[in-house]
Amino acid sequence: MLNMLKKFFDFCSEINRKKLYKSIILGVFDAIFGAMKIPAAYVAINAVLDKNITTNTIVAVIVLMLVSTVGKMTINRFSMMLQTEAGYETAANKRIEIAKHLRYLPMGYFNDTSLGHITSVTTNSMEVVGDLATRAVIMIVQGILVTVVIAASIFCFDIRIGFIALIGIILFLIINMKTNSLMSTVSEEKITADKDIVGVVLEFIQGISEIRNYNMLSKNTSKLKESIERKQKADIQAEKIAIPFVNLQALVCKLTGVAIVGASLIFYLNGTMALADAITMLMCSFMLFEALDSAGVYSALLRVIGRCIDLANDILAIQQMDIEGEDITPANRDIHLEHVSFAYENKKIIDDITLDIKENTTTAIVGPSGGGKTTITSLISRFWDVDEGSVTLGGRDVRDYSFDSLMKNFSFVFQKVYLFEDTIANNIRFGKPEASMEEVIEAAKKASCHDFISALSDGYDTVIGEGGATLSGGEKQRIAIARAIMKNAPIIILDEATANVDPENEKELTAAISNLTNEKTIIMIAHRLKTVRHADQIVVINNGKVQQLGKHDDLIKEEGIYKNFVSGRTEAVSWKLN
Repeated sequence: MLNMLKKFFDFCSEINRKKLYKSIILGVFDAIFGAMKIPAAYVAINAVLDKNITTNTIVAVIVLMLVSTVGKMTINRFSMMLQTEAGYETAANKRIEIAKHLRYLPMGYFNDTSLGHITSVTTNSMEVVGDLATRAVIMIVQGILVTVVIAASIFCFDIRIGFIALIGIILFLIINMKTNSLMSTVSEEKITADKDIVGVVLEFIQGISEIRNYNMLSKNTSKLKESIERKQKADIQAEKIAIPFVNLQALVCKLTGVAIVGASLIFYLNGTMALADAITMLMCSFMLFEALDSAGVYSALLRVIGRCIDLANDILAIQQMDIEGEDITPANRDIHLEHVSFAYENKKIIDDITLDIKENTTTAIVGPSGGGKTTITSLISRFWDVDEGSVTLGGRDVRDYSFDSLMKNFSFVFQKVYLFEDTIANNIRFGKPEASMEEVIEAAKKASCHDFISALSDGYDTVIGEGGATLSGGEKQRIAIARAIMKNAPIIILDEATANVDPENEKELTAAISNLTNEKTIIMIAHRLKTVRHADQIVVINNGKVQQLGKHDDLIKEEGIYKNFVSGRTEAVSWKLN
């Protein structure tokens, strides 16, 4: 238990730890105020039994009860506020910390780790920390404090009853330790089930069009049902383990109270305890385990809370790329790859590539799928770090740059565009958050999307669905280009940006890309002949190596991948249905 409590406090920031410490200190006073009922009751009982009820006695009892009641109410108010603030601030801060940490992780991490896992940690796990964990930790600590104070009060009245209470507390703690030990066997499965159900639900929603298209609804619904049933089974199993021991803890509390009542009566009857003391002990038997019983219920959740903290710490412990370089403005935008090799999961993707890309030129990268085309652009822009060799920009290794200063040199337009659930204007401003509305409109015009935006009911203030779900593919692509135009970076990377564009959008998209790439260094991954043939150099990549390098007119004369590529595209274009 102590290790779990320490883990939670270590997880909180210093300012929130202080709030929790203050809450615990207030809990000590809460326990003292609660214990004041005992002397108040003792004074009242003595006065009744001695038939000596005076004004001073009544005032003393009323004052003690008022101080006890008002004190507890005031303490509880401030304590609860501190707990709530600390819990929600910890969850919020950790979500932000995880988001910032993810920003500088190698892209390979996101291939290894499902979206469901990250989502589960930042939602379910942090919800446990923000709400349940704080409440549980404070209830446990305060429950122990209240019990200790009341037990100490009992010892002051009668040491024999004090030892009975102590034995009950020890038995309670032994059962509680056993409960926590058993809960550790199911907490992992419970957390895993939480993670899996989030992943399956996200996959189901994101792939619903394909599921319907291929009539796979029953299969995928079955997968979702299995995930829900696994979650249900894990939750029930956790309850099955916890409930018997929680009930056993409660039984120990009740039996210890019975033992205190029985012993007090016996001691009174044999004349070794005054009647007032015996009646006071009867009251204490009801008060003693009230707080500890609640603490025991919450302590059964400590293993789950600890596992949630571990999951967040696991993400934060992943080694980030070294981003603490210099803020460099390169003298030029020449890019050079020198004997670059890169492997992913022990599979070599790039194998000893040397390549020059001159400033203000267009380089087209072509080749079979899986040959390493996208990986090259990822290494150039430092989404990954090379295993061997070096990538330089303006004569400086990209690893010498601070990550932010390096990113200022690049804009990206991918085949799969992601737009945020926000206004169209703010999506375009993503490339330059401080941009004025006039700048947004100018970028949209250059990207050939001003007309269709203006035709929308709310124009640039139209809120689009998550991922741009309410727009067509060509419209999303042009907004992404407007965003890149807004950033105005000197190097543009186009990763099959026109691969899936319909004929109606092709003209506008071609014009948008032309405006984006004017007087820039262009690196394009493309499968369309018309976007490749006018490049200053064409790099043919296959199996992680540069197989061919040159201009279209030269490469078309050579036997090899490029000639086959062009022939295949020419036949595809000329093919028609008779």
